Amino acid sequence: MTTAQAFTEASDGLSLVMNFDEAQSLTDLTALINSVCDRAESGPQDTLLVLPLGALAPDGHGWPGEADIRAVNRWERAVRRIETLDRTSIAVAHGTCGGAALDLLLAADFRVGAPGLRMRPPVNGGHIWPGMALYRLVRLTGPAAARRIVMHGGDITLEQAVLLGLVDHALDDAQDVTGASTSFVERMADKETAIRRQLLREATTVEFDEALGAHLAACDRELRRLRGGRPGTSAPERRAGA
Repeated sequence: MTTAQAFTEASDGLSLVMNFDEAQSLTDLTALINSVCDRAESGPQDTLLVLPLGALAPDGHGWPGEADIRAVNRWERAVRRIETLDRTSIAVAHGTCGGAALDLLLAADFRVGAPGLRMRPPVNGGHIWPGMALYRLVRLTGPAAARRIVMHGGDITLEQAVLLGLVDHALDDAQDVTGASTSFVERMADKETAIRRQLLREATTVEFDEALGAHLAACDRELRRLRGGRPGTSAPERRAGA
């Protein structure tokens, strides 16, 4: 896949819209994500990565298709790049969202659902695919809700997804979902938000005393910003994603 095929640059020069196609192979989808991440990382700090997702085929339960464990590992690491990218990502989900689209939706910074969205964890032979989407479901909804999703199965409607915290914003009608959602978060695509995203990511894995230094560095940066000074770059602050 060429870089030109991986994404479309918006006219504002700051938004990258990924050219996602659920029908692509796992290998091609992995290359797609890595190409988009490479381009986003080479662009300005306030680059916004837009992930239009959905349109799962009626027989789209068979994720990940023909693949071995090495291909699955490369895919999971590519999705992790989206999740830890030092740029803001927003997933715009519509239709039936499962497989690769579900993985990317759960990894995005902001998740927007269009009317009629249904989230469908992939099932093979009666069992949900045991990929890292399960891990993210627990992180986002808590173990009890995630257990109900996995053990009981079935689609997750847009309304349920909002209640569970899997979708941050539900659009009211079938408007231009990319344009609407981009305006919804473009003010947050900056370094200050990147620091807060990193602190949030670490909150469930880092002990209090270890996290304190990064939070104090971020607070010090904010105090100096509010006073009109230029934030510095201390060592704990770099760890927080500055």
